[in-house]
Amino acid sequence: MRPFDDALLTPAEMATADQAAIASGVNELGLMEAAGRAVADAVGRRWSMQPVVVLCGPGNNGGDGFVAARHLAAEGWPVRLGLLGDREKLQGAAAHHAARFRGMVEPLEPDMLEGAGLAIDAIFGAGLARPVTGAAASVIESLGRRRLATLCVDVPSGVDGASGAVLGLAPQADATVTFFRKKPGHLLYPGRARCGALHVAPIGIPASVLDRIAPQTFENGPALWLDRYPWPQADDHKYSRGHVVVAGGELLTGAARLTVRAAGRAGAGLVTVAAPTSAWSVYATALTSAIVRSMRAPEDFAELIGDSRVRAVVVGPGAGVTPKTRALALAALASKRATVLDADALTVFADVPDILAGAIRGACVLTPHEGEFVRLYPEPGDKLVRARAAAKRFGAVIVLKGADTVIAAPDGRAAINANAPPDLASGGTGDVLSGLIVGLLAQGVDAFAAACAGVWLHGEAAHEFGPGLIADDLIDTLPAVLRRLKALAAASSSLRET
Repeated sequence: MRPFDDALLTPAEMATADQAAIASGVNELGLMEAAGRAVADAVGRRWSMQPVVVLCGPGNNGGDGFVAARHLAAEGWPVRLGLLGDREKLQGAAAHHAARFRGMVEPLEPDMLEGAGLAIDAIFGAGLARPVTGAAASVIESLGRRRLATLCVDVPSGVDGASGAVLGLAPQADATVTFFRKKPGHLLYPGRARCGALHVAPIGIPASVLDRIAPQTFENGPALWLDRYPWPQADDHKYSRGHVVVAGGELLTGAARLTVRAAGRAGAGLVTVAAPTSAWSVYATALTSAIVRSMRAPEDFAELIGDSRVRAVVVGPGAGVTPKTRALALAALASKRATVLDADALTVFADVPDILAGAIRGACVLTPHEGEFVRLYPEPGDKLVRARAAAKRFGAVIVLKGADTVIAAPDGRAAINANAPPDLASGGTGDVLSGLIVGLLAQGVDAFAAACAGVWLHGEAAHEFGPGLIADDLIDTLPAVLRRLKALAAASSSLRET
C-alpha cells in the first residue's frame, strides 16, 4: 500500500484535502460531479430500478445529492428531490449542480417519502456539529418508521464524522458512500452501526495532498505494521526471539495460562510464568511448553525479571485486586522491560493513577476495557480523544478495548480497529490479547506496532474460528491467520522489489 492509504481523515482534514486538491488544479465542480456520480453508481449496483427520493441539505452534501439525482433521472429512475432550505440560497458548487438538475425541487418533509422504494440521504455531511432538529429530524424519523431502504452520502445525517457520535438522531443506512478516505466516525460506535456497508469512492483528489495533512489516525491493519512483523530468521534461537515473563494469579489461574500460550503463539522464544507457590502445581501440570517458576513474594518476581535475557513482562490477568498485584506491576515497570498491564494490574491504580504514570519509564502497553479505563482516566470526550489524552498522560500505548478498539500512542498516533466480531465478547479473550501483544514486544516490536498487530491478529483469529468461539480457540486458530499474513508479507515484499 502507498503511504496513508489506510489514513482516517477528520472532517476538518477532509476539507483541507479538498482545498489542497483544488489549489493543485483539480476542478471543484468536477469533485462534486464525481462524488454524485459515485453515489448514483452505488445505487445502480445495489438496487433494481424503483422510485427513489433524494433528500438534500443546504451544503455540499446536498450538492452531491443533486448530482446523483440528475444521473439517476437520466438513467430512467423515477426521482423525487427534497431540499432543506431555499434553492436560491445554495452557494458555490452546490448551486451550480442544483441548477443542472431539471426536475422539480420540493421542500424537505416526511410526506415526500410516500411511494418511494429507496431514499438517498444527502442532508448533512460528516462535519455536522449540532443536533439534528426540525424538518430534517422529522424526515429521518419517518425513514426509520417506514424502514425505507437508505443510502447515505458521506455519513448518515446526524453522525459526527470525527467521533462517531449520533447528534440527536441519524438514519440507519443500508449503505454509505464516502469519498477519498474513511473518517473516524465510520469506524467508531455508534456511528459505525448506522453506516451499513461502507464504500469509499475515489473522486479525483490526488493522494499527494496527504503529505501536507500528515494524518495521525489510521484504520488498523497490516499496512501499519507488516514491514516490522518479526518473522523467525534462520539464525534465531529461543532467547533471540525473546523471553516473556507472565505474573500468574493465585486463584484465577486460567487467565495467566491463556496469556502464556498466546505469547508463545505470537512468536516469543521462551515464556515463563511466575506462579504463586500455592498454585505452582496447577501451572506446572497445565503448561507443557512454558517454564513455571515458584514466586513467594514480589521480590522473587523482581529477581526473575531482572535476568538480562527477559525482554517483556505482563502483569494483571487473574492477578486479583490486591497490594501484591500493585507491587508486581511496579516491579515490572521498574525493570524497564517492555511491559503489558491488563485487568487487575490497572484496577489497583484506580485511586492512585499518578503513581502509575510516574512509574512508567520504558515501553508500556495498557489494555483497559471501558470500565477499567474510566477508573484510571475519568476525563470527558469521545473514545478517540480520551484514548489519545490518556496515552500522553501515562506515557504508554493505550489499547482501549471494545468493538471499536482504539490504540493510541503518546506521540499522538492512533489506530481504530474494525475487524473484531461480536464472538470476542467472551471471558478470557482479553487475556489472550495481552499475550499476543507481550509476545510481539519480546521480539523487539515497538509498543504501538505490537499493540496494533496484536489487536488485529486477535480479531482475525476470531473471524477465522467463527461462532462458538471461546478464548482457547483464538490461540489454536492463530497459526492459520499467521500463514496468510506471512503470504501477504511475501507478496508485499515482491511488489516493493519490482
